[in-house]
Amino acid sequence: MMQRNAPDFSLEGKVTLVTGASRGIGRACALACAAAGSDIVLGVRDVEASADLVAELEGAGRKVLAVELDIPNKAHIAKAVEAALATFGRIDVLVNNVGVAPGNLAELVEEKDLDEILDVNIKGTFLMTQAVGRQMIKQNGGRIISISSQAGTVALRGEAIYCMSKAAINHLTRCLAAEWARYNVTVNTVSPTFIHTDGTAPFLSDPANRQATLDHIPLGRIGETDDVVGAVVFLASPAASLITGANLLVDGGWSVA
Repeated sequence: MMQRNAPDFSLEGKVTLVTGASRGIGRACALACAAAGSDIVLGVRDVEASADLVAELEGAGRKVLAVELDIPNKAHIAKAVEAALATFGRIDVLVNNVGVAPGNLAELVEEKDLDEILDVNIKGTFLMTQAVGRQMIKQNGGRIISISSQAGTVALRGEAIYCMSKAAINHLTRCLAAEWARYNVTVNTVSPTFIHTDGTAPFLSDPANRQATLDHIPLGRIGETDDVVGAVVFLASPAASLITGANLLVDGGWSVA
């Protein structure tokens, strides 16, 4: 009988930089990539506050560097990338996880909220991707994965600006995938539905909000961070080497219902 090799989902020997890594999906991505074998660069606002996560990752046998990163501060981004390269010599995987979502009806959106969303979600994602992408071009390879949202695909009432920002990230991903394929750099997005995190807890703790959300999800449950990180590890792994410019929806069927 002919033997076939199993798909390779290992990140052994890789270096992964995760932004917004202190909690929620970012923290889960760091832990999952480490479990798959990768050393980790944690992009966090407070390095001291991330000591427990560093210890957990090191306890699992991984090399870890925590760097101060306040996106979209370009100087912070440059210093974080420089520190990662000084420590590890390369960055193989970038997980863009930082994002903000102050919701409001479109007619009530204030300019400061508009500026914050576009500054962090679009400008920040681009500058972070550009800085790491330059290094990946030099090393002729890399994986860039941005945590987008189903909001970039479906319309959410009261989230017009957030939806716009995530749609922009999705299309930026396609453009960069086309530009950087010749350097063996893949660029993809993962777009979750509502996921149980500290950030969504206030909204989902309201029974009416929770039920309204569940009514949109054919699979009938709110997502967990584990639902998201599987997609991230897959796209970072050799098993996804022919996938670029894709938007992987992790939405329980919301977008097709």
